[in-house]
Amino acid sequence: MNKIPKTIDLFDISHSIAEAMLRECEYPFMAISKIGDVIEDLAAHLDRSYREIEDGVFIGEGTKIGKGVTFCAPVIIGKNAEIRSGAVLRGKVIAGDGAVIGNSSEVKNSIILDEGKLPHYNYVGDSIIGYRAHLGAGAVCSNLRLDKKCVLVGAESRLNTGLKKLGAMLGDYAEVGCGAVLSPGAIIGREAIVYPLSHVRGVIPERCIFDGEAIRDRV
Repeated sequence: MNKIPKTIDLFDISHSIAEAMLRECEYPFMAISKIGDVIEDLAAHLDRSYREIEDGVFIGEGTKIGKGVTFCAPVIIGKNAEIRSGAVLRGKVIAGDGAVIGNSSEVKNSIILDEGKLPHYNYVGDSIIGYRAHLGAGAVCSNLRLDKKCVLVGAESRLNTGLKKLGAMLGDYAEVGCGAVLSPGAIIGREAIVYPLSHVRGVIPERCIFDGEAIRDRV
């Protein structure tokens, strides 16, 4: 039940400008070390609907940037997205069309698919947020083990990713409640729901609910 989902199990990759790279990655964590390089490649071929607002920072038409946003290149933001006041994009960030990065949220080395939303006080590091997936206020994707060892993914069978920095993989349409903590390497399946204040490790299968203690199917 808790097998390790592959990239195509979690995401409709057509909803990302990084589709080609994601298609090459059998498991989603394999994309994390490639984000910087793929931004460099994509930036060289962006159409005129994108503009470079700072060196190495590109935004699509219709995207709104709030006051006090901090960008550290490289960054690509899609069209009609919203980056709210006080957000920090700390390098190697791809956010899709209609994405929302909220006030005082911090994102680094991550991919947010189209319409992915982290609207209030979120931390997303070394993670992938799926199409129309949503993090509630204060939910965080922790990306470093306390013992600083390489992150493992899976539950019953565990795979060593070889990465010391790895956050969460949040599938399309997944919902994570306020104040939840997703441990390094956590995987949330498509349309899964995580209750507020939960601590998530391992894998939450698609279309399941995790209430902080047990996993059950959505009705």
